[in-house]
Amino acid sequence: MNNADYTILLVEDEENDATLLKMAFKQNKITDGVQWVRDGMEATEYLNGTGKYAQRDVFPFPDVMILDLKMPRMNGLELLEWIGKNSHYRIIPTIVMTSSHQDPDIEKAYQLGANTYLIKPSSFQELVDMAGKIHAYWQLAVKPRGNGKKG
Repeated sequence: MNNADYTILLVEDEENDATLLKMAFKQNKITDGVQWVRDGMEATEYLNGTGKYAQRDVFPFPDVMILDLKMPRMNGLELLEWIGKNSHYRIIPTIVMTSSHQDPDIEKAYQLGANTYLIKPSSFQELVDMAGKIHAYWQLAVKPRGNGKKG
């Protein structure tokens, strides 16, 4: 299979990191299915399907979310907390991918519902390998079919 058969919502404020991750997915033959937003506030708009994200055929409800922690406006932990208060979004498997090795961040992310916590690799090849493993796992995993409907 050449493309993702699921939608990945990438929540990352650093354009270079987002570009590198998208390139790493492309190296793994994943050329569709990655939607990028720049912070937690934009992620809430995407999840709610509001504003520029209102067209679900263009911005499909995500099957998996990859989330950075250190972002402006609404950081990753705040987004996880928001998701926890909005039960219809808790079904989205969430991968934290960040540079923070701090135990309090790791513990808090899991307490708030993160499914996995990964440290951003230091080389592009390691990122390619990680993206391939993420894709292989989530391609095999049975994911809930959320539709973004509340209630």
